[in-house]
Amino acid sequence: MENRKLRWVYLIVLSLIWGSSFILMKKALLGLSPIQVGALRIIITAIFLMLIGFKRLLKIKKRHWYYLTLNGFVGTFFPSFLFAYAIEKIDSSIASILNSLTPLNTLIFGALLFGFGFRKRQLIGVLIGLVGTILLILKGAEVNPNQDYFYASFILLSSVGYALNVNILKKYLHDLDALSITVGNFFLLIVPTLIVLWFTDFFQTFETNDQSLNGLLYLTILAVIGTGVAKIMFNRLIQISNPIFSSSVTYLIPIVAISWGIFDGEKVTLMQFSSGFIILFGVYLVNRSK
Repeated sequence: MENRKLRWVYLIVLSLIWGSSFILMKKALLGLSPIQVGALRIIITAIFLMLIGFKRLLKIKKRHWYYLTLNGFVGTFFPSFLFAYAIEKIDSSIASILNSLTPLNTLIFGALLFGFGFRKRQLIGVLIGLVGTILLILKGAEVNPNQDYFYASFILLSSVGYALNVNILKKYLHDLDALSITVGNFFLLIVPTLIVLWFTDFFQTFETNDQSLNGLLYLTILAVIGTGVAKIMFNRLIQISNPIFSSSVTYLIPIVAISWGIFDGEKVTLMQFSSGFIILFGVYLVNRSK
């Protein structure tokens, strides 16, 4: 399949996977603490990736390791913890909506720090998508006034990290295959994550019960599919497209996440769905051919 068609397949599949990740994280938090969810998500993903791609580490050259380290921390390590803390305080559907700021951040940081250009049409598309996102946020705050929206800032910080991650990968790791990048990222994160678990007394205080086991089950699905497999696909998507197209997956994620939220009893209004269509129109403008 040619890259132009394949990138749309990746975009749709990733939106389904990552759109479902928010509800999985929410369910995992019923039996685990945010620090445990963030750390165990990384550890389980790392084990999975080492099993399927350990030999890929041999393909990584010395010049790649610096950018893999930077890429791993801003694009995986910090967001894993930030998202876990945020979703404990605000609805998973709202968190997915806030994450839609990633394409705008990708465009801004790509232009300011990495020298990537963009067309006027792409900027208009991003801004239209942003309008849809703002409408969703405002309506969400109206429907759920008792939630602590300070934690929304954690999602915004994560979106900046994802934007930097996309641009770093496109500019400095384009000559490394997607599986090698993903394996390298998580290999580097194993020791820092184990240190986090050690200093939070996880190994001494973790209790095995029905809630924690259910939490681990949801977290394992999230780690293997929502992080391991999805990261490989996303890294490949970045390589066969451009940073703005790749990050526009975060505009489609809320549609899936809101649908899951409805099934889980979260309040969602017609206005939020209408805003979702505005977001889709923004994605179309960003990615359509000349």
